[in-house]
Amino acid sequence: MILRHLLLPDILDMLADGHFNELRDFFLEQPAPEVAELFTVVTDKDRVLLFRVLPRQLADEVFSLLDPIYQNQLLSEMANEEIQPVLAALSPDDRTALFEELPARVTQRLLALLDDSDRKQALTLLSYPQHSVGRLMTDRYVTVDPEWTVAQALEHLRKTGTDSETMSMIYITDETGHLRDDLPLRRLILADPGITVATLLDGHYASLHSQQDEEEAVQVFRKYDLHALPVVDEDNILLGIVTVDDILDVAADAATEDFHKLATVQPLQISFKEATLGLLYRKRIGWLLGLILVNIFSGAGIKFFEDTISSVVVLVFFLPLLIGSSGNAGAQASTLVVRAIATGEIDSADWWKLLLREIGVSAIMGLAMSFAAFFLGWLHGGLSVGVVVALSMFTVIVAGSLLGTVLPLILNKLDLDPATASAPLITSVADIFGVLIYFSIATALLPIAT
Repeated sequence: MILRHLLLPDILDMLADGHFNELRDFFLEQPAPEVAELFTVVTDKDRVLLFRVLPRQLADEVFSLLDPIYQNQLLSEMANEEIQPVLAALSPDDRTALFEELPARVTQRLLALLDDSDRKQALTLLSYPQHSVGRLMTDRYVTVDPEWTVAQALEHLRKTGTDSETMSMIYITDETGHLRDDLPLRRLILADPGITVATLLDGHYASLHSQQDEEEAVQVFRKYDLHALPVVDEDNILLGIVTVDDILDVAADAATEDFHKLATVQPLQISFKEATLGLLYRKRIGWLLGLILVNIFSGAGIKFFEDTISSVVVLVFFLPLLIGSSGNAGAQASTLVVRAIATGEIDSADWWKLLLREIGVSAIMGLAMSFAAFFLGWLHGGLSVGVVVALSMFTVIVAGSLLGTVLPLILNKLDLDPATASAPLITSVADIFGVLIYFSIATALLPIAT
């Protein structure tokens, strides 16, 4: 944040004046995340110049921290001989994430710049289904033979561990590559050097499947609270590992997508700051047009009860209050349920428990709000209107809350995204029920002129 807010003008002045050596020395003293953040606020031209100023090792690290949109822009301005070492320095999972965001023709050009080993590895990862665990894997991990002594295992780590993404966990495989166990590095270091690794194993470990959905992997990481998890195939062959930094990105993307859907916005897939006017229009207009169609039913309901409204005009005064309360109650319930489903807190086995609890909660809320609504109705329309408004308030609160609870559960049961049951959609549907409930009660209890 210091680079971005305080030193950016000075950095740009040094760049414009050609003080490249001084800039290079300055960046050497800065943490890579701060430098990467700086790259998000400069112009495309300055971003390329600054990247070329960075020392090679820092440039590689900064590039891996940038969002794909900035990575793509840098690559488009670089010559092939500049691109090759940058791509080679990326970890396999970061390289796959970059290729996923690029047009196919650009990906093909970049793949041709990789050596045979890296190209084969990249194609293997890209062959896994989109949003699967396989695309998040890296092969930068350390395995140990269970028959080695602790001393042999530690010597092996010293020789091969420099390329590993994480050393917090060591993976134990047999001669055929089957995963046998995982072993915390601390236990290995503290063990007697003369005993075999096999004596330290307990046979209990968590793993991911290469075809597993990446959002399911988030739940596994949360459950076991680990920095990395091994990835296996159907035969339990160790294929790679997934690290927590990649899972944090998945969790952040999933949460952002759910927030967009809860606001009836199609997921942007790119940074909001970088979204164009046309893209924002396309992502938002569809739902708004759809909600117009839904809200037509509210108008139709009001027209159906035209005689009731003309007989007791004061009823219109309370209409916004009632349908607004119903929609708000439904939005509250749906937000809680959608988030609980997303985090794996609830599943279909919890349906009845949730419904019974929501009936209780909404009934208590309905009673509290109907008590206040009764006095407002009595004040503005007399005792009979007060009773109508109170009964309607209680009913619409319960109905809206149950709608907000049930709809996400049904969508989840149908393998549809429960976030589709967004707050505006729930509110619009609750409005329809609110109109029908309110005027039905009014028609039943009040004298209506015909």
